Amino acid sequence: MTVIIGFIITFGCLLGGFMAMGGNVMVLVQPWEYVIIGGSAVGIFIVANPMPTIKDTGTATMEAVKDSGPKEQDYLDIIGLLFNLMNEIRAKTTAEIEGHIDAPEESVIFQNYPKILSDESMLSFITDYVRLILIGNARPHEIEALMEEEIHTISRDRLKPYQAVQAMADGLPALGIVAAVLGVIKAMGALDQSPEILGGLIGAALVGTFAGIFMSYGMAGPIATKIKTVREKQNRRYVIIKQSLIAFMNGASPHIAVEHGRKTISAKDRPTIEAVEEQTMNTPAAIAAE
Repeated sequence: MTVIIGFIITFGCLLGGFMAMGGNVMVLVQPWEYVIIGGSAVGIFIVANPMPTIKDTGTATMEAVKDSGPKEQDYLDIIGLLFNLMNEIRAKTTAEIEGHIDAPEESVIFQNYPKILSDESMLSFITDYVRLILIGNARPHEIEALMEEEIHTISRDRLKPYQAVQAMADGLPALGIVAAVLGVIKAMGALDQSPEILGGLIGAALVGTFAGIFMSYGMAGPIATKIKTVREKQNRRYVIIKQSLIAFMNGASPHIAVEHGRKTISAKDRPTIEAVEEQTMNTPAAIAAE
């Protein structure tokens, strides 16, 4: 929603200010200048990126527009699931826990958290490391190093759309100059025309420079930044999982372990201790204990 509001303000001030200065908005309507700049940018974007990145950029752009970063309940779901699993590990045999890890879609624990169950990447991250904990041979610092490396890999992959859109934004001003030069070439071919016609052609050419710069700094650049912000907030979920499981491996109780994870959340998004206690008290493991 903030993206849409921001664009409304941007275009309103841009066009409103131009009209207030006495400018004719119709002068900016130069479709072929926009085709040259936008079409070339999209073509270069396709050349520079593999198909998975192209597809993920579409997904990331929609996430940016919808501001699809994790909310408080998403963090509470992660904490609740981890608390459940850690309680199960302490109370039950390895064979019983493996049933939850090997088939999470059939697990009564995971079924309580459908959003996590539908996220294949996060689900795999949790089940893989819980399985390593169950094996019992790995040391906490070894698991932590492995987690950090995987989180780095996940982060690098998920930020590729940001890098792709930012690279396109960086190239748009130059494409605007290219469009302007083509417009000037066209105008040079009409030097024998009246000043009114020649002036219109030169004005149309200059629109290319304006469009390239505006599309870069006023559209593509901000979208790239928003993609980065949303994706980094999504990646923070893996750090919560890592800190909680490592604390548990080092001997912390489930309540203390999830507090380690909670503390890694940004202060303005962090659930309160009371909210975490309510979440853990309502978990199946806590209810069963009662």
